[in-house]
Amino acid sequence: MSAQLSRLLAIMERLRDPETGCEWDVAQSFTTIAPYTIEEAYEVVDAIERQDMDDLRGELGDLLLQVVFHSRIAEEAGHFTFNDVAAAISDKMESRHPHIFAIEEAADQKVRWEDIKASEREAKGEHSAMDGVARALPALLRAEKLQKRAARHGFDWPDTSGPAAKVKEEIAELEEAESQSHQLEEAGDFLFAAVNLVRAYGISAEDALRAANAKFERRYRAMESMADGDFPSLSLDDQEQLWQAVKRSEKSQSA
Repeated sequence: MSAQLSRLLAIMERLRDPETGCEWDVAQSFTTIAPYTIEEAYEVVDAIERQDMDDLRGELGDLLLQVVFHSRIAEEAGHFTFNDVAAAISDKMESRHPHIFAIEEAADQKVRWEDIKASEREAKGEHSAMDGVARALPALLRAEKLQKRAARHGFDWPDTSGPAAKVKEEIAELEEAESQSHQLEEAGDFLFAAVNLVRAYGISAEDALRAANAKFERRYRAMESMADGDFPSLSLDDQEQLWQAVKRSEKSQSA
């Protein structure tokens, strides 16, 4: 184990000491720390997308701290240690790459990878194709993963026409829904169908929406700049004109 990793583990042990540690750190549990773990993972992705290597180094450290934190809580409860975590992922990576760590042909690595993961799920007592898809995933990403699982068992449209028709059907049902609970249900069906359609084109729905978010934010900021700080007071028609102006400006720049 590296000196710096040993140092980090020792720091966490000291912070969690019930007598001399940090009151906040001692009070934490798996449940209270979980939201921070998710947040740190997203901040890692954000640093990567911004190609900020200094920030990425720091965010990876923050994410590593989350692993150390959870491991320390587990060790105190007698469940497992950080070394057990490291050993488990090492064993998993070796077993999932037999063509690298053992004598095996690498004929169809993707099929082999899925077979190995299926065997791992079965060993855990997970028999449904839906087992093992983390509930804490962002809803859009989880929808895509659930659909991919179903597709591997043949439950999928053969082309884009099926999911496209389903999207139209769900839009109509959302328009007809009257109660709020029914609207919520139909809105979910519509979004799920939209993910399915995007997936049929071979596009990641998560990546597509992230790109759309970035584009909307960029254009909105441009409108604010063009309005010289007076954007909220403009009429909707004037705001729309600015929106179209920003779009034209982007097209001219990319031409």
